[in-house]
Amino acid sequence: MNRILVRISREALQGDSVDALMQGICDCLVAELPVAIASVILLDEPGAHFIHEVYAGELTLSPLPSEGVWPVSRGCAGRCARTGLAQLITDVDQDPDYVAGNADVRSEYLIPICHRQRMHGVLNLESTQADFFDADVCRVFDAVADLVAGAIHFARMADALQAANGKLEQLSMIDGLTGIANRRQYDMALAKWWSSLAEAGRPLALLMVDVDAFKALNDTCGHLYGDDCLRELARVCEQHAGSTGLAARFGGEELVLLLPDLAIPEAVHAAEALRACVEAMALRHPASPVGPHLTVSVGVASTIPMPTDAPEQLLAAADRALYAAKADGRNRVCHAP
Repeated sequence: MNRILVRISREALQGDSVDALMQGICDCLVAELPVAIASVILLDEPGAHFIHEVYAGELTLSPLPSEGVWPVSRGCAGRCARTGLAQLITDVDQDPDYVAGNADVRSEYLIPICHRQRMHGVLNLESTQADFFDADVCRVFDAVADLVAGAIHFARMADALQAANGKLEQLSMIDGLTGIANRRQYDMALAKWWSSLAEAGRPLALLMVDVDAFKALNDTCGHLYGDDCLRELARVCEQHAGSTGLAARFGGEELVLLLPDLAIPEAVHAAEALRACVEAMALRHPASPVGPHLTVSVGVASTIPMPTDAPEQLLAAADRALYAAKADGRNRVCHAP
């Protein structure tokens, strides 16, 4: 027994995911003991359904039902999960709950995989011999189940932590006010596209969008209304960025669009379409020197990136074009030479 537990600890529990860990356990059991099938069946969080099974062995095991779940009200594995007690079946033909996974199986031993108060699933061993599961063999599997329970508990915790970290990483890339990409995501996308487009010799366009007289809008209509306008503008920018580009809040009332594969003519056309769309929304701006509705000015720059150049040069060019659009009367598009 010690040899089996040591091997499981050294080899089977080295998987970097719950799935890999389960597979390692099953592979180890069939290699060390003459069982026809070894499987681990996981339960969902409420413990009402089996949702995933991994197995190894010389026989083929029927998979979970096509709908992907197996209620614990069904089968010997369900009885094991419901009662929390090991189930020794010396003759599968005589057990009223037995659901055949393979016609050659004659006996079965099922042990609950339970860590503290959490029932994780069932360890299922099946044999083609009716007298295989004697007291000594069952003790070995009971010890294995205890080891497996702790391993699956910590593997699930690790998976949950990884998922949580992934979610936090995603949230760290989103602007809290507008819901679009933030400055951090913009910086990363600019660096990535600058490198890839430089290698491919393709252009990258940058549109810098600024709300005309935004301070006057806040002073006249209040910051809450100003925030609403920024959210609407962000939605429009995201639509015009499409699936291949990126819209991000650069800071304050400034938003940027990164548009790969657009030279100046196409980028100016995209900027004009965005500007016209904002004007057509007719969001009230009683303090605007341009007109009664909210408008934007857009600076456009495009270049074929060079590995030796800094990507910030593209932003600086778009910023100069935006300044020109403001100086030229606002509510217009200007582009860098």
